[in-house]
Amino acid sequence: MSQAAITIGSKVRVTRVRDRIPAELVTTLKSDPTGTVKDFRVTDGKGIGVVVELNGGGTTWFFDDEITPA
Repeated sequence: MSQAAITIGSKVRVTRVRDRIPAELVTTLKSDPTGTVKDFRVTDGKGIGVVVELNGGGTTWFFDDEITPA
């Protein structure tokens, strides 16, 4: 990962999204782009994704370059 400070339980802010996402998630991120890291996942055999429980509700994953420490 490019951001060694991000671990499970870390508070993070979603700064961008590379892929298309559902309208409901767009609304959630616009109202509150912060959340808590719950887990990590392999994205394509080359990268690591970060599973984030958003403060506005819901859990989804992001690439590590889409989030920063909050």
